Amino acid sequence: MNPNIYNVLFLCTGNSARSIMGEALLNHMLRHGGRFRGFSAGSHPKGQIHPLTLKLLSEHQVPVGTLRSKHWDEFARADAPRMDFVFTVCDQAAGESCPLWPGQPVTAHWGLPDPAACAGDEATRVRAFRDTLTALRRRLELFIALPLEKLDRLALQRRVVEIGRS
Repeated sequence: MNPNIYNVLFLCTGNSARSIMGEALLNHMLRHGGRFRGFSAGSHPKGQIHPLTLKLLSEHQVPVGTLRSKHWDEFARADAPRMDFVFTVCDQAAGESCPLWPGQPVTAHWGLPDPAACAGDEATRVRAFRDTLTALRRRLELFIALPLEKLDRLALQRRVVEIGRS
């Protein structure tokens, strides 16, 4: 792993809500000298970010200008950034055959319900997106607080899996 900046990839099927939130939140939380850089992708990207994802991120002053829905193949290419961590955030992506990531990143499943699949009125849908954003923020706070330099690979693997269960 790069001792200076660790690349983190959030994966989901559609790359329109949860994985995008993970990327944006991590980058926003660490915008002033953080040691992580977030990315996101999907196995079957929607090609656009869900409007409520953009709305909620913007309401929390999280920059959205560079976000885009993209296929995970972009990160399996030889010229792609090398990933240190890969987190699946939906059940479908966790069960799919993922590309082989160079460098054998630490992986974990951080599954969350899909807010884009939430039915109901506007308030119900917004609440689902807020709940997802809150859960991801809580997990990311735990993740960035890990003493990476003091954990061996096995202990680190255990810790990120535990965070996904929180």
